[in-house]
Amino acid sequence: MMVSRMENQSDNKLDWLKWFVVALLIIAGIVANYYYIQQPWPLRFLAWLFLIGIVMFMACQTYKGKQLIAFARDSRIELRKVVWPTRQETVQTTLVIAAMVVILALMLWGIDGLLVWLVGWLTGQRG
Repeated sequence: MMVSRMENQSDNKLDWLKWFVVALLIIAGIVANYYYIQQPWPLRFLAWLFLIGIVMFMACQTYKGKQLIAFARDSRIELRKVVWPTRQETVQTTLVIAAMVVILALMLWGIDGLLVWLVGWLTGQRG
């Protein structure tokens, strides 16, 4: 237990170096993209994909990266527990919401018209 805690502390101390390498790789990729602008874009795109893979691998080796992976894993487990509505339930709910939006829009339109008429009557701009 104590050994793993000490290893985590030493890994955390080196995280700044890993993030620095990640930043350098991204900057190098941007510079290389402009330097090799004459190369066909599919080739540069493949190079970017390769670079992104390396950057993601490096970022996942940090403490925050490991936390992100654990969060994604836990989120996926929780997502499997969700009971999704059936197609019929989804359609019915959507129709109810659409009807309520139309009803509220008409009510607001009516209230707005009434208030415009009332303000016009109070200010004497309406006959």
